[in-house]
Amino acid sequence: MVENIILEQNQHIGWIYINRPEQLNALNQATIAELNTALIAYQENPAIGVVCISGIGEKAFVAGADIKEFADFSVSEGGALAQNGQRLLFDFIETMNKPVIAAINGFALGGGLELAMACHIRIASSNARMGLPEVSLGVIPGYGGTQRLPQLIGRGRANQLIFTGEMVNAERAKEWGLVNEVVEPSCLKQEVLSLASKILKNSPNALAKAIQSVNAGFDCSIDGYETEIRSFASCFGTQEFIKGTQAFLNKEKANFRG
Repeated sequence: MVENIILEQNQHIGWIYINRPEQLNALNQATIAELNTALIAYQENPAIGVVCISGIGEKAFVAGADIKEFADFSVSEGGALAQNGQRLLFDFIETMNKPVIAAINGFALGGGLELAMACHIRIASSNARMGLPEVSLGVIPGYGGTQRLPQLIGRGRANQLIFTGEMVNAERAKEWGLVNEVVEPSCLKQEVLSLASKILKNSPNALAKAIQSVNAGFDCSIDGYETEIRSFASCFGTQEFIKGTQAFLNKEKANFRG
């Protein structure tokens, strides 16, 4: 039974809305499990080409993890919380074979910012506020925040945000490279749909291989260049490559989803 999210399919675009507005869409374990189930379904659905994640209402994308759920956890329980959350949601999103876009509407704090950073692209409304305030609670980001934030904005700026626990507004987030674009709240969904539509014009296989290759460059256990070479080569054996190149040679546009 789905209680904490709302799903919406718009042609080849699959939307997921976190639906806990009274808790500012805070993530608890049940919500993470529901998100994992929805993401698996979208990943396995050939009709879905892009996944978009947002929060219900204009106040919050996700205002953090649900603190009351883990306030009494032991060391081992805290470790399991972080490990399971990363496996089921944050790492899962980053390695999905379909582009995932975060539509950040309002507060994206703690686990909420970590969720947005796990997505491949981030579009923010002008009223968005982002930060990792965990140190003010005596803990650190546990869903990948200490790793993904420096990758996106650099170590110095990441240290500043993590050590102070302060928030940045949408324009500063764009200036630092934390988000791709900033739009007015009323235009957020349309901007995300427009971006998704551009992505959907391209080869699903090539998109999957591009995600895999980009991710490899941030994994010290993998040779990113070698991954790119293998992924590039594998594209030559697909019908999508034939369709795309023939359309180009014929001065036409390939229809990969027709």
